[in-house]
Amino acid sequence: MEILDGKAVAAFHREQIEQRLDDLHERQIHPELAIILAGSDKPSAMYAKSMCKVACSMGLKAEIYAEPGTVRENELIAMIEHFNEQPSIFGILMMMPLPSHMNANRVVNCIDPRKDVDGLTDKSIADLFTGRPGFVPCTPRAVISILDYYHVSLSGKEVVIVGRSNVVGKPLAQLCLNRNATVTHCHTRTRELSEVTRRADILISAAGRAKLIRRDMIKPGAVVIDVGINRWEGKTVGDVDFEEVKTVAGAITPVPGGVGAVTTMMIVENVVCGTKQTE
Repeated sequence: MEILDGKAVAAFHREQIEQRLDDLHERQIHPELAIILAGSDKPSAMYAKSMCKVACSMGLKAEIYAEPGTVRENELIAMIEHFNEQPSIFGILMMMPLPSHMNANRVVNCIDPRKDVDGLTDKSIADLFTGRPGFVPCTPRAVISILDYYHVSLSGKEVVIVGRSNVVGKPLAQLCLNRNATVTHCHTRTRELSEVTRRADILISAAGRAKLIRRDMIKPGAVVIDVGINRWEGKTVGDVDFEEVKTVAGAITPVPGGVGAVTTMMIVENVVCGTKQTE
């Protein structure tokens, strides 16, 4: 059984990004990342802080623009429009969820698609599903980057994805289809879920439910990618019961130290390297 180490994948991308940043700095180009945090959601605040720390450690200027949960929608939109017009700001990262009184879709779609580094706007989503160049949501990109780093081919493989969110499950399914995989999309309400997951050559769980995936749900030798981040008895765990599943799987990502470690790097890569061709 092989551990698919996200930290190693992140380090590989970090080296390439830093080289790109050095090139930009030599040309007197100093890209910036604007991180918008509205409200008091603790996981969002923690992620924003971590994102800012990683970016700055690599020489990318990043700043968190925090607003209270009472901020008005029009005020947040005005902030986004200001950032859209600033040539030094290469990327705008909107932390989700937004306060409940806001129309999140309206706010997100005010981001200039050329700066939509997490691939959240309708245009970015349309580009992904039609195969046009554009930003791809960073967690799905992280999954594909891990598979690429460890030379796991998707072509002809049966891929089962558990989770159907707009930012992970759905775009990830499209990326796998673009790699010629046969994709089955499941979720927590799928009947006889274990019967479906046992067919998977590559099983990806992004359901957000701790220890949902157990040993008897895995095809022997399958590659298991755990996107989940959950709290369980005071610890951070994924959707996969790691200790059980590792005895059956051929390869598996840990939590922490798996997909999450790469996701942050994908944001920085989008800011520094610009839009990518979808696969």
